[in-house]
Amino acid sequence: MAVYTLPDLPYDYAALEPAISGEILELHHAKHHAAYVKGANDTLEQLAETRDKGQFGGLVGLEKTFAFNLSGHVLHSIFWQNLSGDGGDRPDGALGEAIAVSFGSFEAFAGQLTTATTGVQGSGWGVLGYEPLARRLIIEQVYDHHGNVGQGTIPLLVFDTWEHAYYLQYRNVRPDYVARLWDIVNWADVAARYAAALSGPHS
Repeated sequence: MAVYTLPDLPYDYAALEPAISGEILELHHAKHHAAYVKGANDTLEQLAETRDKGQFGGLVGLEKTFAFNLSGHVLHSIFWQNLSGDGGDRPDGALGEAIAVSFGSFEAFAGQLTTATTGVQGSGWGVLGYEPLARRLIIEQVYDHHGNVGQGTIPLLVFDTWEHAYYLQYRNVRPDYVARLWDIVNWADVAARYAAALSGPHS
């Protein structure tokens, strides 16, 4: 059976400084993300055992645990690619046009995503996603890793607001951390995800 694996980062742990310290990045990737990968794989084994024994009493809890860990793995895998030490500025081309159409302007988009991200209650994510039914960009707040999202939405840009992503450096001032994320957004990666979403199947 195929298993999930922790992806290598496309840069070294110090590459995103000063926005994100090397210490935080190493802990975030090597410990927290790795834990979601292990959790997803362990839960797959438990689900297989449940099926083999035909004992489905704990299935609901296992399904929730699997969704939590798998979604954590997916979002972190996107997050690392969304960031670059050479990032920042703003997108142009098709993505820039789509942002203007969907949100009115880049400034309005950035204001909405910043507010959505800093306003997540507890742990979660701010997400720019592509919604294939209306073929438009939307912003979502993701609670934990998998709650409060529209079915079928494709994440393009994700901002992690779990405390492990910033607390050692920014303490409890989440807005300062979110503001610095804009300086390291890898718009080439976001644009590539948008192009892939456009070329995919649509309902």
